[in-house]
Amino acid sequence: MAATSRLTLDMTRTLPAPRSAVWSAMTEAEQLARWWGPKGFTVPTLDFEPRVEGRYRIAMQPPDGELFHLHGEFRELDPPSRLAYTFLWDPPDPDDRETVVTLSLRDRGEQTEVALGQGEFATVERRTLHEGGWSDSFEKLEQLLS
Repeated sequence: MAATSRLTLDMTRTLPAPRSAVWSAMTEAEQLARWWGPKGFTVPTLDFEPRVEGRYRIAMQPPDGELFHLHGEFRELDPPSRLAYTFLWDPPDPDDRETVVTLSLRDRGEQTEVALGQGEFATVERRTLHEGGWSDSFEKLEQLLS
């Protein structure tokens, strides 16, 4: 995990499943709802159209708080190796801006290496918030795939 001076986020995780299973978990709404978001958060609803120029909207429910949303548009889908989409909170925090998330999946036999890139963020605090959310989400995804 590394954060660069340009306020981008880069993470790499190795997940205990073949690339096709990881791709499905990232592109099928029913599976995505099971691992998306920080620990304790749920996804009560999502609209999800994984195709270039397709849109998504995810409702997130924190354990002790108000429901909120994020949305974006898919920019790139290259099954089962690459996925890219925009990411924006709804409503946005004053320090938020639209970022682009890129996920690259590398086949490692019975495992898959996932490289995540996201940015550019407006502040270190917003990048740190996303880093925590992605870390928790990857832990949940690893449990789902185990």
